[in-house]
Amino acid sequence: MKIQTTLLLLGVTVALHAAESRQYASKDWPATSGVEGTHYSTLLQINRKNAAKLQKAWQFDSGDEFDGSEMECNPLVLDGVIYATTPRLRVVALDAATGKMLWDFDAHKGQQVKGKQRNRGLTYWGDGDQRRIFVGIDSYIYAISAKTGQPVSEFGENGRLDLHEGLGEEAKDLTVQATSPGVVYKDMLIQGTLAAEDLPAAPGHIRAFDVHTGKMCWIFHTIPLPGELGSETWPKDAWKSIGGANSWAGLTLDAKRGLVFVPTGSAAFDFYGANRVGDNLFANCLLALDAKTGKRVWHYQFVKHDIWDRDLPAAPTLVQIKRGGRMVDAVAQITKNGFVWMFDEETGKPLVPLETRQVPKSEVDGEVTSPTQVLPTAPKPFARQQLTEENLTNRTPEAHAAVLRQFQSVISGPQFTPPSLKGTVMFPGFDGGGEWGGAAFDPKSHILYINANEMPWILRLVPRVVGTEAMTGSTLYRQNCSGCHRLDMKGSPPEFPSLVDVSSRLSRDQVKAKVVNGGGRMPGFGRLGDDFVKAIVDYVTTGKDVSLDGAEHQKKLSYAGLKYGIDGYNQFLDPQGYPAVGPPWGTLSAINLDTLQYVWKQPFGEFPELVAKGIRNTGSENYGGGVVTAGGLLFIGATDHDKKFHVFDSRTGKLLWETELPSGGNATPAVYEVNGREFVVIAAGGGRRGETHSGGSYVAFALPPSQNRSR
Repeated sequence: MKIQTTLLLLGVTVALHAAESRQYASKDWPATSGVEGTHYSTLLQINRKNAAKLQKAWQFDSGDEFDGSEMECNPLVLDGVIYATTPRLRVVALDAATGKMLWDFDAHKGQQVKGKQRNRGLTYWGDGDQRRIFVGIDSYIYAISAKTGQPVSEFGENGRLDLHEGLGEEAKDLTVQATSPGVVYKDMLIQGTLAAEDLPAAPGHIRAFDVHTGKMCWIFHTIPLPGELGSETWPKDAWKSIGGANSWAGLTLDAKRGLVFVPTGSAAFDFYGANRVGDNLFANCLLALDAKTGKRVWHYQFVKHDIWDRDLPAAPTLVQIKRGGRMVDAVAQITKNGFVWMFDEETGKPLVPLETRQVPKSEVDGEVTSPTQVLPTAPKPFARQQLTEENLTNRTPEAHAAVLRQFQSVISGPQFTPPSLKGTVMFPGFDGGGEWGGAAFDPKSHILYINANEMPWILRLVPRVVGTEAMTGSTLYRQNCSGCHRLDMKGSPPEFPSLVDVSSRLSRDQVKAKVVNGGGRMPGFGRLGDDFVKAIVDYVTTGKDVSLDGAEHQKKLSYAGLKYGIDGYNQFLDPQGYPAVGPPWGTLSAINLDTLQYVWKQPFGEFPELVAKGIRNTGSENYGGGVVTAGGLLFIGATDHDKKFHVFDSRTGKLLWETELPSGGNATPAVYEVNGREFVVIAAGGGRRGETHSGGSYVAFALPPSQNRSR
């Protein structure tokens, strides 16, 4: 492989500027992921010396959990009140000292909502006596009084705005949701969205809305319109039919500079791009936008013409680092494929050494891959980069043999090995490497803390059903649904739920509504018409296979022009359901951003049933980030199988204390102080991949009352 190397080494002169002092969360936790995305608290009452004495202070049980539900919310804490969401997306206000509920807001007015929509946090705005909480529910943003929990009637239409606003007529019936909170700059709410990952999909344009009225203030087109910068990287008129390039992971604001940093994902369809030949700006980019106007200040594209679903998975982190003997304000971005990137905040110049790689060409007809991609050479990736025969599992001889047979039947190469009809190993997989929990940054030590997954997946392209022959319910399912829910209907929970025996969980009308309207990452299929929707619903709920006119079906699909789909989101597992790769299956890393060297790295998470057999420190998939504190601690739940909440020494990685939560803590905690007592609270919602049962609790921990003195 020919490699052209561009070194932006530590001693090379770059455009440095005097770093301004940053403000970090202290007694409150006023923003999801902490101020400026740092996941940092200045509190130090709980510290290395006393963390082992932590105990449960209170627990709030929402009672909203249902089979397969989750809670990923990083709550806000303001003036002694916690604001959070439940599995059914009620918004609750809790007394931060006791967990007692003060009010709740139910957008669904008590309806038994079982469909899952994620929420990772809320947004706060305040001015004098006016204080509002903004939350994304369904296709709307609601403005709620922080004092009463009632909708703010003058915002949007009776307290809510439709997230389809400003996206064009083509998007009016497509999935648009806000699963991650926006940021507030002055009197504007700046918001990214989640969109479907197959066509039809809404565009992921970034918008700002007036916090008082909900009126749109500005829009940045992530899929450029004709004549706009980046339009030359797409086919003509792509903006009319291509969706995605959206920012589902959340935004980060530098209020002093008036800059909002926006991480974007891939364009739809994620894995085959014959209809979007080109680099596809501004998909897979970190965007720096003028928060006042929405104008682009700078951007960097991480993946050109993405066909691997390499969305930027987390809101970036604003950091201060030493370069050339000076302090630099920088923005750090983690990626799914396991790298840390850094850029000068004001100029966008990379602050890590980079190399340009020649990458393999796709052999799939119609696909035109970029001939080159760029990756950092330091720090070293925090996740392994290629699945090889040498690192396959040796958990048992039988597991190794089974995995080896499957491994030899697919393609496994370095990063950017293109998808294939044979099957291509994705490692790190679709869920990282880095994930939506994001990184934590200690401004004193300049250490970045990252929890990561090390799970291989298999990506296989399959022909979509084409032609004008008779179309049946089963072929309609294969054409439109099997890419996510698999041909066997088992799906890949929780992102893509199983449809096996779906009629025992949902009524026929509920299934039909989901097929027509979509939701989350699922596009709606109402465009197919009543007869075709009915055939899909019949097949899914009863197995009945009705024949219809295939020519009519093709007319309804003519907009797409996509010859290939995928056969599902498939984890590469051994016969007992454990990862096909040898441990660690999850890691926790500490990286010094001044030196780009690892301070420590270790497995993160365990499987209780393996621990019972004496097999420990395997690591596991983990979701939700950590919080680092001035007390020298790293608080983190995240581990997917053991339901543990952990406290580590941030300097050494030593485990100081842990406890088992009522359900998995797949969320980022919040650290705060009320009445002179420091607390850490985390959502215990479980439900990921079906390994931990679903819950609906928030659990807070603190030192015993006699220990509540800063030391």
